[in-house]
Amino acid sequence: MSAKPFLDVFHAAPAERSPIWMMRQAGRYLAEYRAIRAKAASFLDFCYTPELAIEATLQPIRRFGFDAAIIFSDILVIPDALGQGVRFVEGEGPRLDVLEDRMAIENLASRLDLERLAPVYAALRGVRAMLPAETALIGFCGAPWTLATYMIGGRGTPDQAPARQFAYRDPEAFSLLINRLVEACIEHLILQIEAGAEAVQIFDSWAGNLPEAEFLRWSQESIARIIAGVRAKYPDVPVIAFPRGISGGFARFVQATKADAISLDTATFLAEARASLPAKVVTQGNLDPLVLIAGGDALDRAIDDILEATQGTRHIFNLGHGILPQTPIAHVERLIEKVRG
Repeated sequence: MSAKPFLDVFHAAPAERSPIWMMRQAGRYLAEYRAIRAKAASFLDFCYTPELAIEATLQPIRRFGFDAAIIFSDILVIPDALGQGVRFVEGEGPRLDVLEDRMAIENLASRLDLERLAPVYAALRGVRAMLPAETALIGFCGAPWTLATYMIGGRGTPDQAPARQFAYRDPEAFSLLINRLVEACIEHLILQIEAGAEAVQIFDSWAGNLPEAEFLRWSQESIARIIAGVRAKYPDVPVIAFPRGISGGFARFVQATKADAISLDTATFLAEARASLPAKVVTQGNLDPLVLIAGGDALDRAIDDILEATQGTRHIFNLGHGILPQTPIAHVERLIEKVRG
């Protein structure tokens, strides 16, 4: 492996081992994270305080030596920077001022408030200056469909019914929101790259709850537009797309979006998905976060199954979703030992 194993997987022949990082690797399972989280009045304050975001991003790199760091931030900084009220309720999650109709959508800012987001880019610059030479830095955004579910629902909802119903009732107004979010995502990702991100990931956490036609329109098409917008300025920066929960069509999704990598959730049949994709496309995931909590033989088998399914291919070892707060540190250490063994 050369200087940066994570970036090599996009440009070189399949390596002897998969690079590894974990979604939400900066988080509550780390005692040192919990200690600095207590220093911020709110979660958004935490995200917008560069010295805290820098420290949170670096903590899992210091402890585990992952091949990539992902900047500590949140997908909801975009609606916040478009002028929608966003707050986080301790123990309950995000709450947003609900977009009830077309007028509310039209009242959003036409461009991101870059002064509001300046601390995110400052944190990226700070992390990049402090990362080990072999560690890559990832920026990210939420995909327009997932952002829209929070913006219309006012919070996370089990089946994203408020946004789905809004899109059925008034597709023209919903399209206006999606278009505004596409432009915001492009700008946010480009500015993250300019601040030091060497790859970016687009999280569409609720893609799997859309019927096919709506998935193609609201999720796949918008992600394709974001990737094209980023590529127009930075054609060589790898883009990872995470359409969580889609049951198939991975090759069609990659062909349509031109993503360099597709992140696969826990329910994906990994070997089948990998076999359906061109050799140059990188896969990422799909270890169950719950098996990482369980540990023992179950964890060892799950790791071995992924390594076997992806042997000789371009694969980034990761979870199928974010690491959970109750995950034992020793199990993460075991995961890294086996992947790198």
